[in-house]
Amino acid sequence: MITSRSAVELAGAIRRSELTAVEVVRAHIELHRRVAPRINALVAERYEAALEDAAAADALVASGAELPPLLGVPFTVKETIALKGMPQSAGLVARREYRSSANAPAVQRLIDAGAIPLGVTNTSELTLWIESTNRLYGRTSNPYDPKRTAGGSSGGEGAAVGSGGSPFGIASDIAGSIRIPALFCGVFGHKPSAGVVSNDGMWPPTTGESGRMLGVGPLARRGEDLMPLLRAMSEEPARLGEPSDVSCAGLTVTTVEDASRAPLSEAQRDTRERAVGALIAAGASVRRVHLRSWRRAVSPYLAALQAGSGSSHPTLELLAESGEDRPSWRSLLRREAPHTAPTRVALAAELLPERTRRARALKAGRAIVSELLDAIGDGVVLHPAHPRPAPRHGRTYGRPWLLTPAAVFNLAQVPVTEVPLGLSEDGLPVGVQVAAGRDRDHVSIAVALELERVFGGWVPPGH
Repeated sequence: MITSRSAVELAGAIRRSELTAVEVVRAHIELHRRVAPRINALVAERYEAALEDAAAADALVASGAELPPLLGVPFTVKETIALKGMPQSAGLVARREYRSSANAPAVQRLIDAGAIPLGVTNTSELTLWIESTNRLYGRTSNPYDPKRTAGGSSGGEGAAVGSGGSPFGIASDIAGSIRIPALFCGVFGHKPSAGVVSNDGMWPPTTGESGRMLGVGPLARRGEDLMPLLRAMSEEPARLGEPSDVSCAGLTVTTVEDASRAPLSEAQRDTRERAVGALIAAGASVRRVHLRSWRRAVSPYLAALQAGSGSSHPTLELLAESGEDRPSWRSLLRREAPHTAPTRVALAAELLPERTRRARALKAGRAIVSELLDAIGDGVVLHPAHPRPAPRHGRTYGRPWLLTPAAVFNLAQVPVTEVPLGLSEDGLPVGVQVAAGRDRDHVSIAVALELERVFGGWVPPGH
């Protein structure tokens, strides 16, 4: 079935003329149209242009010319990443008319590799929370259960790929924004090592040292696509190793215990232990460490993010840049306020007087990073990106500690791969993060491939 195959498989079939690019692109467009009313993942499309691009790809195949590696394969883009001619509002009503004039570097590299963008996908307002809803595009729902969230801030990408509508997508992750939607929607997601993929062409922009906490990377329905996509997007592909050079035999796999204020659900704990068992069977050794300091990681993470941005009021500045007046406490409390709850919380925090606790929080953050790097060592850490499978809409608001299981890895600037490991008894995707040392993206991806081999990876909704 076209809409269940990997990007690598589809590119090969197009290259061998077993499929046409038009067939492949049309099949994915039809699936997107079919699921759109249920999940609201794609918020602006370029279907006609994509079919024209596909026809040009088929003509290139027929010409006998040298073909780029991803020729004819469709993909989607998180709305906050520039795709020429498409909106880039981050769900902010004040930017509803804005259109990107050029492609972000990572997007352009994928297009240069022959991939065909279908459009842009939904996000949380200003990318500020792990549920993708805003006043401009509405709410994105989980393809496995529309009563549940698809995650955020890249929830539109998670739903687009998890539904089968996109072989892969490109998104960004500064506190789990790739990995949490990948978990909730049952697909692979990879947050690269700092600097592997350019962050340019994003809005809201992430500058300074905080930019090293953010990673632009792929979500994909098949694990074999992760490294080829990462190489295609990277401006320094020589930094990336080969997953095939990694053996699980002798690899140290570490699990982190007592790390979350919200205890792991039975489904997530059992999932992690099944992954541990599979890696032991492949020859890995396992150790378990207790890092209770992670329970207090939210403040150090936020302090590092704010210090790295060089601004004490980043959300207020974004609104001013977009032409909005400075909000007041009264305007934030109004029910008809033009912002979602997470954005109003962020604005309220910035309206408070300056606190003097940042130095202490930054010191605590450095200690957490040191502990995490020691835990990873030359091996990997397995840890769920969220304490439980996809929650119902609205159940995560007001619980910042839910960011911790994912955000600590951003704080450490290490590569992390989210791996789908089937469905729970309730039919919801479950999975585990695999984190490796800095610039060892190929190691976390190699472990992901082994787990996919054992457990089968992505399970299409309805199967």
